[in-house]
Amino acid sequence: MPATFHHRDFGDLAALAAEKEAAGLRVSLCIPTLNEEGTIARVVSVLRAELLDRHRLLDELVVIDSGSTDRTRSLAAEAGAEVIQASDILPFQGQRTGKGENLWKAVHHLRGDILCFVDGDIGNIHPRFVYGTVGPLLRHPEIGYVKGFYERPLLAAEGVDPRGGGRVTEILVRPLFQRFCPELTGLHQPLAGEYAARREILEQLPFPTGYGVETAHLLDVHRLFGIGAIAQTDLDERIHRNRSLAQLGRMSGEILEAFFARIPEPVAVPAERPPMISLPDYLQRFPAAATRAKKPA
Repeated sequence: MPATFHHRDFGDLAALAAEKEAAGLRVSLCIPTLNEEGTIARVVSVLRAELLDRHRLLDELVVIDSGSTDRTRSLAAEAGAEVIQASDILPFQGQRTGKGENLWKAVHHLRGDILCFVDGDIGNIHPRFVYGTVGPLLRHPEIGYVKGFYERPLLAAEGVDPRGGGRVTEILVRPLFQRFCPELTGLHQPLAGEYAARREILEQLPFPTGYGVETAHLLDVHRLFGIGAIAQTDLDERIHRNRSLAQLGRMSGEILEAFFARIPEPVAVPAERPPMISLPDYLQRFPAAATRAKKPA
């Protein structure tokens, strides 16, 4: 079971920043974006004011953009972020699309010893989304990768379901973990976009370029460093835009690709029945089926 914290455990920002300085560590925040003009200015301004200007928990705050066609980049810059397009980082490596591509390039661009990631579409942004995941890394040297978790309300025509978010997690990722990697089932929000990690861990991980990146991280960190390197922090509630079913379907496909690329060999499915045509009793009942049975290659 991953170690579990609450963001209140790290709420004394002056003390936390002092611990960071005493340890000689640098902390970088990356906000990956794509068309987030409705929220990005407030996300940047709130985090910068509290975590960089008032308390020096952050050493840099960078928006890395995947090619927004709205005002995301200009609004982020006006709010005080360093803004860079993902395509301008490692250009000789070619340009690919997707959140994972953005995060992979962030590892190259950011200078911190601890890298923190916060999505740019959070409607109820608060500094806890940063210090809640950075805090365990500053105080627990055995921990290397910290996920945030929270309640995720689902906004629908019939009203608000306070726990209706996280549909891909509950329908897809959690069943996969239960079947193939049960030690990770204790993570409440495996797909959370709010997390922090040590550079020496992230630099050793392959990054799927799409939405499979967070799932891949957990599987790879678990395999390389063990469950003791993973922790999670309760961040209370996160409000953001809800994805359409079509978008969630594409996300699920990318997660499946990343997941099964990390399964070394097929595993039998105990609830699956064999083809009826493979049963002698069936062939006795329907002899003509024997002529339709596929012969081994």
